[in-house]
Order: sequence, then C-alpha cells, then structure tokens
Amino acid sequence: MPLYRVFCQATGFNGTVRLAGAAPASVSDKTVSVRFDTNVHGLSWRFQPDQARQTVKLGAYTLAFFSAVNTGDARQTGRAIYNVLPEWAGAYFSKLQCFCFKDQTLQPGEKVEFPVVYVVDPRYARDREKREAGEITLSYSFLPAVDAGKPSGAAAPGAACGRGRLPRPDAGGGRRAKVRRQAPSAAARQRSAAPTG
Repeated sequence: MPLYRVFCQATGFNGTVRLAGAAPASVSDKTVSVRFDTNVHGLSWRFQPDQARQTVKLGAYTLAFFSAVNTGDARQTGRAIYNVLPEWAGAYFSKLQCFCFKDQTLQPGEKVEFPVVYVVDPRYARDREKREAGEITLSYSFLPAVDAGKPSGAAAPGAACGRGRLPRPDAGGGRRAKVRRQAPSAAARQRSAAPTG
C-alpha cells in the first residue's frame, strides 16, 4: 500500500495530489477556482476550511488554512488523508506544505489551524479546455491515527511536504504558513479533568 501511495503522489494518479519541491517557473494570468471540502470520521472533532473556495492564478503559490477543534472530553490523535476532484486534475495540483499523513493530537477543547501551500500547474489550462472542468475540489478527511505513538522506521508519505526554502505566500491579514494552536478554554479543561464513573 505505501508503494501505491508513493506512485500516486508522484504521478497524480487516481486524484492524488502531487508532492512538489518547487512551484512552476512561470505564473499565468489564467485562473481556476479551488473548492475545499472537509470530513471527519471516528473523531470528536469539528474540522473545516477557513475559506470555502479560492480563485488562484495558475503557477502561483497559494496559502489556505483549515481549522480543527476537539469537541470531546479526551485527547485524540488523528491523521488526514486527501484527494482531488476531478481525478485527472491531480496531475496538475501540487502541495508544497501540508499537514496530511502526520499525526495531529488535540487536547479537549483545543483548536489548531493548519496551513496548506499549493500550486496548480499552468499546463492545467490546456487540459481544462479539453475537458471543460469548472473547478478543482481539494478534499481532506481526518481519521483516527490507529498507530499513534508507535515508532516508525520510515517517514510517512507526505512528510516531504514543506522541505526546502519556500516563498511566503500571504492568506490576507498577514497570516503566514505556520501551524497555530489555541489553548482549550477553562470549561474544556474542567471537563477533561473531571473524574469519570
């Protein structure tokens, strides 16, 4: 399975987003709408994009934020997987920084903001004209990390995201591509500390 995932990330096969070390050399005046979709399975989390969609120039670095809140009474560790629709667009969609395939642990009531830096290759415009695609959808799903805390002999797929020097895309209001944590509220801390049974 890991080898299949690496193949998909290298080729964009089956709607899998490619991992990139650098953005395309040129930025096009042509744009595409990128819509964000989020799902949670098996976790007491509220997970959503900070923006429903973005209109981006092809070839330009773009920064988007996603936020997750642990609404439960116990610490939980999740791991995000992702996909792109339409599937053929995965060959043109690359992420340079992401939170996918890495364990993310949230305390009760804790909120975390996750940045994603991505780029859509200018060559997408030629294929889009042939296929008449209106927009690209980037979808994330958070699932329980079943092997959380166990040592791993190799870096998880997606760990290469964000390596090397990146430009500093701005999402507006001076926000930069950094994971930001917000401490749980006093009420959430009291709930988690309350004796059970």
